[in-house]
Amino acid sequence: MNHPANAATASRRSRKAATGFARAAAVFFRGFLDHPRMVASIVPSSRSTINALLERLDWDSCRLFVEYGPGVGTFSAAILERLHPEGTYLAIDTNPRFIDFLEQSIDDKRFQAVLGSAADVDVFIRAAGHEKADYILSGLPFSALPDEQGRQIVDASYRMLREGGAFLTYQFRATARRLTAQRFGTVDTGLALLNVPPCLLTWGWKVA
Repeated sequence: MNHPANAATASRRSRKAATGFARAAAVFFRGFLDHPRMVASIVPSSRSTINALLERLDWDSCRLFVEYGPGVGTFSAAILERLHPEGTYLAIDTNPRFIDFLEQSIDDKRFQAVLGSAADVDVFIRAAGHEKADYILSGLPFSALPDEQGRQIVDASYRMLREGGAFLTYQFRATARRLTAQRFGTVDTGLALLNVPPCLLTWGWKVA
């Protein structure tokens, strides 16, 4: 038989989780309305998509994980669950609404939220006290960006990755996959069928 105190605690946790989800969803939707071209989807990525994209990485050796376009932190909990205790998770977004939400909702000394462009990733990495990133994850909608801008972001990511690192994307169109293949010598691909809608997964590996 469940103790009344345990039931009450579970009920409070459930209400807190529901409130947190509702707040995140509201911020996500307002961010979409602010800049619809810069939010890849009005629906956050599914857990299966997150796990599929992150499971191929060597988390024991990861000391700097960078994410472009984190939104309301759909990937954040999964990244922090896997990240080394001495690692850094650097999230870069151009939307101040998302940055404010992340800073208020994530209480982890390894996490840093930065307002700015992915094209300036070299500046942000060095400001965080690192020379290179182990992995860079991008949720930016490359199909909505000018081709030259997308290419600049992929090129900057390649330069700032260590050898053996990877550039990860999850997209509904093949633009990011094409740009990644043009810059990275080794590219793995996948398909997240359980995402709504299904999306293309790409890992561009920086090899010597």
